[in-house]
Amino acid sequence: MASKPKFVPVMTTDAEAEAFLDQDLSDLDPSQFKPLTWESAPKSARVNMRLPEALITAIKARAKARGMPYQRLIREALERELAR
Repeated sequence: MASKPKFVPVMTTDAEAEAFLDQDLSDLDPSQFKPLTWESAPKSARVNMRLPEALITAIKARAKARGMPYQRLIREALERELAR
């Protein structure tokens, strides 16, 4: 009987990620992955905009909680909106 394909769990620390990668991943289900075009594309254009301080504070807090720079979170949100 074949085992069920593995899915990548939500990980919040480097230790969790290392523990996940230290196992046999040969039956990992690749269909769960999607291309990350927003992060791999060259960043050659600049955008300058004025936003309310409260919005910037909330963005920075959310990015910090996810362990990423806030500009990357903004790019991710824009990319997600355009993909809809």
